Amino acid sequence: MSTNPKDDAADSAPDMALPASAAPTNATETPARRGFFARMGLALGGVGAFFANLPSAIASGDHAKATNNRKGKHQWGMAIDLDRCSGCGACTVACRQENNVPVLGPADENRGAHIEWMSLLWRDSEDHDALPEALPFPCQHCERAPCTQVCPVGATYRDADGITAQIWSRCIGCRYCMAACPYSRRSFNWKPAEWDGDLVQMLNPDVATRPRGVVEKCTFCHHRIQDVKETARVEHRAIRDPELRYLPACASACPAKAIVFGDTNDPSSLVSALAKKPRAFRLLEHLGTRPRVFYLKKDRRG
Repeated sequence: MSTNPKDDAADSAPDMALPASAAPTNATETPARRGFFARMGLALGGVGAFFANLPSAIASGDHAKATNNRKGKHQWGMAIDLDRCSGCGACTVACRQENNVPVLGPADENRGAHIEWMSLLWRDSEDHDALPEALPFPCQHCERAPCTQVCPVGATYRDADGITAQIWSRCIGCRYCMAACPYSRRSFNWKPAEWDGDLVQMLNPDVATRPRGVVEKCTFCHHRIQDVKETARVEHRAIRDPELRYLPACASACPAKAIVFGDTNDPSSLVSALAKKPRAFRLLEHLGTRPRVFYLKKDRRG
């Protein structure tokens, strides 16, 4: 007889061997491990439910409503006077330089892959003896932007100041926004951006370069707007219209001052006055997108 009480208890205990099906087959198969797999099952179920509800979420635009319904103190807009525009292309060059837009060569593999934030659309003049007419064409920053309604990850949205913004690091490259945009004002990065040699020194440090596989577009030079807002805040004053009028790179480079930027919420701003002129119109107004870029028709009276 053992002198250890625990041994005596073990000897007197009945034989209660576990059946083969219940016996642990591995020393690591513990309750903690079973709990881990249970939690993994719940997590995978949640992911499956997310993707199952994704199409309805895209259709309803719930993720976009959370941001698109907000309205801030300012509502930025742009007016482009076609009577002043000479089609020189300075706006397109300035936009590309300011926002680090890569330039692709003329090779066949680059056809249809060129990235443009500001373009010039050309059409023949009604007067057959006149030169072709140009229309500067940035992102229209629509109040009811179709692109923001289809993005499944919320990478594009309309911010409180009326800018259709793009979060490049969130973009998954599905290109739904490109398909939804009726103005075709979005570009996809098919290859990594490259700047040879000393061209890297020309990059603007205020604008991040975009990686391969994401969509990019015009931002109304949002970084410049932020600089003006911060300066006004530090000086404890309101933003003045004259410091906004030619703020974006395209507007500041235009020699004819055909492009004007400003706050459409300010009735005294120049852009508000131009938007109310009889010559003012917006592209594809019948779609109900309500673009924030206004055009002024050519004045034929002269």
